[in-house]
Amino acid sequence: MNIIALILMIVGALNWLLVGLFRFNLVDWIFGASSVISSILYVLVGLGGIWGIVMLFQRNVRKTSFMHDDE
Repeated sequence: MNIIALILMIVGALNWLLVGLFRFNLVDWIFGASSVISSILYVLVGLGGIWGIVMLFQRNVRKTSFMHDDE
């Protein structure tokens, strides 16, 4: 699940890079603007980002609890 979320975040980040630099939306170009497939992909990228936030906090919790165990 973590790998899938990471891939989705990378796809989203690269698409935003293209939008920011060249005003070119690769997802809309491939699947069509406002298509159902584009919408599904955007939702999946968003869910991947939420999962990434969860992974970040899980990592911080593990580090924090590990640091307290050593004291």
